[in-house]
Amino acid sequence: MVGLFVLLTAGAASAAEEGPIVQSLEQGLNTVWVLVAAFLVFFMQAGFGMVETGFIRAKNACNILTKNFLDFCMASLGFFLIGYGLMFGNGNGLFGTQGWCLAGLEATVGGIPLYAFWLFQAAFCGAAATIVAGGMAERMKFPAYLIYSFIISALVYPIVGHWIWGGGWLSKLGFADFAGSTVVHTVGGVAALMGTAILKPREGKYDAQGKPNVLAGHSIPLASLGVFILWFGWFGFNAGSTLAVGDGTLIGLVAMNTNLAAATGGIAAMLTVWKRFGKPDLSMAMNGALAGLVAITAPCAYVAPWAALIIGAVAGFVVVRGVELLDRFRIDDPVGAVPVHGMCGILGTLSIGIFGKASLGLAHNGLIYSGNPTQLAIQALGSLSAVLFVALSMGAVFKLIDRTIGLRVSRDEELRGLDIGEHGMEAYAGFQVFTTS
Repeated sequence: MVGLFVLLTAGAASAAEEGPIVQSLEQGLNTVWVLVAAFLVFFMQAGFGMVETGFIRAKNACNILTKNFLDFCMASLGFFLIGYGLMFGNGNGLFGTQGWCLAGLEATVGGIPLYAFWLFQAAFCGAAATIVAGGMAERMKFPAYLIYSFIISALVYPIVGHWIWGGGWLSKLGFADFAGSTVVHTVGGVAALMGTAILKPREGKYDAQGKPNVLAGHSIPLASLGVFILWFGWFGFNAGSTLAVGDGTLIGLVAMNTNLAAATGGIAAMLTVWKRFGKPDLSMAMNGALAGLVAITAPCAYVAPWAALIIGAVAGFVVVRGVELLDRFRIDDPVGAVPVHGMCGILGTLSIGIFGKASLGLAHNGLIYSGNPTQLAIQALGSLSAVLFVALSMGAVFKLIDRTIGLRVSRDEELRGLDIGEHGMEAYAGFQVFTTS
């Protein structure tokens, strides 16, 4: 009897010790998952750089790559010093009021170490900042770009993020944005719209009657590489937003939806531009895939795979017609940042209110399941609020920069190329392009 008692006691002690061990292993696994996802999102900076470089002219390639490189540096600093506290610090429904330089914050966030969670969120912040580079490419001053990228990362992006992900007023209403169609892409897309509208079109983009001329990018292979890198990184962007491995079901659903939307986005854009202009344009098909990725970013965890197919297809159509709409208003967006990120970010946000399922974590079923427009109305309110806030704040920022140090390079510098004028170097030094008659 004594022996049996000792054996049972030892077994109970072993089970009691096993709990903390399992919990520690789970936290470690989740931390590794979030960090790997953060690394993938960081690698998307290379994707943005390649896409934007390929879609612009060779004389500006070094300039756009420098902006992509430095805006992540500025975003990291701005988000560390001020942005994270505004976004995730305790405060009120509009912004956080503590956590500058991460001081005074809890050591973990949802079971993830603070430092790991910060890195993941900083990578998202950098993505929002770099979206604007493409929309304002080939004529924006480099110092002005550095100032802009710090301000959006330290102030504008975090405030919208607090509303939605930091416990702010929109999250309390039941607004949903799983991985950032609004927080990242709408913010970046609307900022790009304001910037490029204030900058005015590139020299030679529109004729006297307002008809757009093609200022062709210099390297479709570079742009293609960039799209593949972004597609790859987006699995970290969306699936990493689970912040936990769990049993893998949610990660699998998010990754599958992400891929399906990208695929149908590319196909829909290709078919749309083929019908409109008679050729299956590769650059538009690639932007269609990116549009599908943007649109599925908010609803990826809340919709069934068949809905992801529809969302991606609609995004592919929207991006083609969005480019045409901008040209109608003489808004010169060299890489399609506004249609891809701005318009399709709004589309993805609204799609939650149509195709979302309460069983997957929403406050209300979407319109097609319940006939109830409540979730759609919440999504529309949140999207509109973000658009108005970013348009007003970034419009003011760009206007202020323009009136002080200036936003746009001189006409001569633009015609010569920003690589020489801004950086004193060329991306393809020593190479000449020869043409035959």
